[in-house]
Amino acid sequence: MAPYESDDTTTAGEAGEPRTGRRRAARYVVPVTVMGVAAATIGLVPAIASSGDPDLPEITAAQLIEKIAQSDVERLSGTVKITTDLGLPDLGGLESGLMSGAAERGGDDGSSADPSAKLTELASGTHTLRIAADGPDRQKVSILENAAEYSLIHNGADVWGYDSKSNEVYHGTVDASGEAREQRPPATPRDFAEEALKAVDDTTSVTVDGTAQVAGRDAYKLVVEPKQSGSTVGAISIAVDHETGMPLKFTLTPSSGGAAVVDVGFTKVDFGAPAASTFEFTPPKGAKVTEGEPEHGREHSGKPERAPKSEEDLAKGLDGMKTLGKGWNTIATFDGGAGGGLPTGDAGGDLGGFVDSLGDRVKGEFGTGTVFSTRLINALITEDGTVYVGAVTKDALVKAADAGK
Repeated sequence: MAPYESDDTTTAGEAGEPRTGRRRAARYVVPVTVMGVAAATIGLVPAIASSGDPDLPEITAAQLIEKIAQSDVERLSGTVKITTDLGLPDLGGLESGLMSGAAERGGDDGSSADPSAKLTELASGTHTLRIAADGPDRQKVSILENAAEYSLIHNGADVWGYDSKSNEVYHGTVDASGEAREQRPPATPRDFAEEALKAVDDTTSVTVDGTAQVAGRDAYKLVVEPKQSGSTVGAISIAVDHETGMPLKFTLTPSSGGAAVVDVGFTKVDFGAPAASTFEFTPPKGAKVTEGEPEHGREHSGKPERAPKSEEDLAKGLDGMKTLGKGWNTIATFDGGAGGGLPTGDAGGDLGGFVDSLGDRVKGEFGTGTVFSTRLINALITEDGTVYVGAVTKDALVKAADAGK
């Protein structure tokens, strides 16, 4: 099982953060997981090495996916570079300001070392991570920053987060029963690859496209592409280590072209056991320590901890959600609770003008609405407050809204 005891078939040993006793998974999700990719009817195209690429034995897509599934890497250390470019609207620095402000204020625990405060930063920009894993009970991931570093460490029953910039520490414990644990955020190519290969259906093509070298290791290239038109996903490329079967690089490119939406890959990797001292942590002298378990309830300073939101609270806005379409063209629709839609156009005054500047006004049989776009996920909010969202084009959202009327 995965280091954090999930229901997925993730192999133990992938670097990442252990789940603590409190469930805040919704805040940890990197945007690519919204995609819900169903990986595909498997093409039986063998790998053919190009000039200059590693000369590896031929393999089919079915065999390569099986190789990933059987990978049993439990120990590793290395460096991962992750770049996320969703193409969010330009808010004049507001987005980056809000992100950094959230990190400074911390999460529900009021600490900048709380994982929910720091790991959301991986949702945009380019970051370098140093990772290590030694079996299911010991993992460490560090986000390297300018003259600072954030580390999240799982060692046995303890989970430690440390922000060197603020000298703040977060401490939680792992529930040995596997219940009430948080879902860790994707941090390695394998995490992203497993999201893309969770299911197989007839809406997707999966093939092998030659070989490559990643982090000095020979690898096969697995390519996942939608067969359907209307998806914002162009292709997913996964470099799979020839020897271990572990994904070394994951790249998602949009159907609109240009730079990758998500690109995460090892620049260095070693499959030896990291030193035991890698996972040892003692709060530095003078550091503010915040306990993450609800039953502790108070920081070391005596300041009360804010109560976490329940999963029921987080799901209230999604009551009545249903899905339309299938595969890559799946669209989720629900009542956004906007009470008559967003304030747009002249009727919305200054606020309406601001909303219009962030989205595109559209019309259809459903009436009028506003489409908010990124390079991967688009969302349509109609004048009656209904929301349609998916990794599909604007036209696909309008057709779905028309069909719903």
